[in-house]
Amino acid sequence: MGSAETTSGSAAQSAPAGTSPESPWPVRVVSSKITQWIDRLGAVWVEGQITQISLRPGTRTAFLVLRDPSADISLPVTCSPMLLTNSPVELTEGTRVVALGKPTFFPGRGSFSLRVTDIRPVGLGELLARIERLKALLRAEGLFDDRLKRPLPYLPRCVGLITGRASAAERDVLSVAQRRWPDVQFAVRNTAVQGPGAAAQVIGALRELDADPDVDVIILARGGGSVEDLLPFSDEALCRTIVGATTPIISAIGHEPDNPLCDYVADVRAATPTDAAKRAVPDVVAELALLRELRSRSVAALRTWVTREEHAVTQLRSRPVLAAPIRSLEERGADVERCRTQVRREVDRVLNAAAADLSHIRARLTALGPAATLERGYAVVQAIHRDGGPPHVVTAAGDAPPGTGLRIRVTDGVFRATAGDAERGTGHKSPKGTADD
Repeated sequence: MGSAETTSGSAAQSAPAGTSPESPWPVRVVSSKITQWIDRLGAVWVEGQITQISLRPGTRTAFLVLRDPSADISLPVTCSPMLLTNSPVELTEGTRVVALGKPTFFPGRGSFSLRVTDIRPVGLGELLARIERLKALLRAEGLFDDRLKRPLPYLPRCVGLITGRASAAERDVLSVAQRRWPDVQFAVRNTAVQGPGAAAQVIGALRELDADPDVDVIILARGGGSVEDLLPFSDEALCRTIVGATTPIISAIGHEPDNPLCDYVADVRAATPTDAAKRAVPDVVAELALLRELRSRSVAALRTWVTREEHAVTQLRSRPVLAAPIRSLEERGADVERCRTQVRREVDRVLNAAAADLSHIRARLTALGPAATLERGYAVVQAIHRDGGPPHVVTAAGDAPPGTGLRIRVTDGVFRATAGDAERGTGHKSPKGTADD
């Protein structure tokens, strides 16, 4: 109840003054006011594409339908048949025109149409200028940026093809692709490729194939033609649809000199439909040849590597430290043994020299010692003190006064004696005494 009251209240507030559910306007009043509002617009120039012409002989009115190429919007048009017959260029379905007309509302039928008083065909130069302006607009928006281009799959599972029915472009793409890769699958969508409804059909087919998860790449293919024939592929809506697609798209429209705008927004531009097929699928013969070449190069590289490594191992094994690892130890052992021999020889020499010196010294000591002197008949005389002090050697006669006890050592023993009177001179008086055991 609350929402209904709110809706009725808002409708009552937006209704013109003087109308209410109790006092509504009749249909004739509404039609009259609509006619007045439309009349205020006055005459306007309208650009569009003729999609339908109804001209009957003997009638005073010709009926046309103008369509906006960039949107699915049409407008009914009425004009004098003389405008069509007296046109310097034949007006046919698909012709782009600029018309001067006044919007008209027919209250009796409740319909709307544009009453045209002047029709001018759009010339080729003007069409090209408009395409250039659209091209500049799309470039300014960044739709031609290479960073937006999607890479093509190496081997697509299924290729989507949008082309004319039974066209040469379709035959070229299918035959070349199947010859290059016999197992390739195609999802073909036949559409109009020229005329007023071509762009809309191509957009519909493109959206259908882009939504198919099995389609990995899409080809737009059409043979050569005039600039007017290729106009659908410069349609702004088609260009934006190509940019918004998620599947990579190859544009193969016309031949090398032809450059519709879809070539700039597509991910890859092919010069011809045949070139598009070559870009979409790889050549199985070339790929097998490349595989054989890579295999051969891999085998050669592996053999070269093995040979190089074997040579390196051989060089390592030929080195003395690996060829005869004990030899260095044997050489060092021989050096150690040689050093030991030299050390022993040197020690023996030093010991022998020391022994010889010791023998000489011993002989000298023996010759100079008291034992040798005693053997030659000399004796050692020591005075014995009466007070018990240690005896001392007598070297002079005054050292042993008469009566001094003497201890006399000869070569084979010791005996005692008592000193007598000393005698001066060379002679001597043998002391008397007794031998000491």
